[in-house]
Amino acid sequence: MGFLGLFNKQKKETLDKGLEKTKQSVFEKLTRAVAGKSTVDDEVLDDLEEVLITSDVGVDTTLKIIKRIEERVARDKYVSTSELNGILRDEIAALLAENNTEDGDSWELPQDHKPYVILVVGVNGVGKTTTIGKLAWQLKQAGKKVYLGAADTFRAAAVEQICIWGERVGVPVVKQQMGADPASVAFDTLQSAKANDADVVLIDTAGRLHNKVGLMNELKKIKEVMRKVIPEAPDEVLLVLDGSTGQNAFEQAKQFAAVTQVTSLAITKLDGTAKGGVVVGISDQLKVPVKYIGLGEGMEDLQLFNRREFVDSLFGKS
Repeated sequence: MGFLGLFNKQKKETLDKGLEKTKQSVFEKLTRAVAGKSTVDDEVLDDLEEVLITSDVGVDTTLKIIKRIEERVARDKYVSTSELNGILRDEIAALLAENNTEDGDSWELPQDHKPYVILVVGVNGVGKTTTIGKLAWQLKQAGKKVYLGAADTFRAAAVEQICIWGERVGVPVVKQQMGADPASVAFDTLQSAKANDADVVLIDTAGRLHNKVGLMNELKKIKEVMRKVIPEAPDEVLLVLDGSTGQNAFEQAKQFAAVTQVTSLAITKLDGTAKGGVVVGISDQLKVPVKYIGLGEGMEDLQLFNRREFVDSLFGKS
C-alpha cells in the first residue's frame, strides 16, 4: 500500500518556492552565458560549464553533463541557445534516472515483511532528527504504525530532541540513558516494534565523523545486533545531508559512503540557498538515489524527491 509523499496539494508550489534562489542564480548565470549568442558553440559550452560548477553541481558531474550536450550539438548540427534550458533539463533528469532516482510521488512499503527498518545517518546539524520527525509524521498521517529509536546516545540533546519529536508526532520512542550502547538501543527498538506490530522503524544514530573507524564499528555493530531481531534489517540506510553547505555536503557524503553502505539520500535546507545543484552532483557521484528533499520548516516540507519536477523547478518548464 503506497502513500503520497507530502499529503500536500501544493507540492510543486513548495518545490518552486524552495528552489527559487538556486533557480534565480542559475538563470542569471545562464542568461549571461548565452548573451549575444544564437547557437550553442564552444564558448557557450565553456560558460555553461562555469555556470554548473558555480551552482554546486560539482566538477565531475558538470563535465559529464557538458559532454552529453556536446554530443547532442554534434548530432543535431544546429542547437539554438533558446533550446539550452530544455536540453539541460533533459540531460540532468536522465542523469538522475541513471542513479535510480525515481519520480517519487508515492512510496510502497514492502508487503513481505514488517517492520520496515530505516537506519538514519549523518553528521550533527544537518537536520537529521528533524527529518526523522517529519518522516514519522508523514508515515503516521498515512496510517502507519511508527517507532523511533534514540540510538544517538553520544549527546543528551539528541535523545531529548527525538523524544520531543515523538511526543509532537504521537509515536513511541525507545531510549536508554545517555552513553548507553547504541546497538543496545537499536535492539530494544526493533524488539518493541516487532512485538507491537509496527510498520516502520526509524533509528537515529550518532552524527560524528571525526573518528571514522569508531563510526564504522558502531554502525556495523548496530546492523549486526538488529539482524538478531530482524534478519534483513536495515532495509534502508538513509544519509541526511545539509544542501546549503554545497561542496561540504559532497565531502560528508563521500566519507559516509566509505564507512557504510548508504542506500538513499535526504538533502535538507534547500530553501534559502542557491546551492540546489548539489542534489544533482551528490546523487551522480555516489550513485545513490535522492529520496527526500527538505524545503522548509513545515511537517509537509519534507518531500519525496521527483527528478522531473525538480529539474522543471530549477530550469523552468519550456
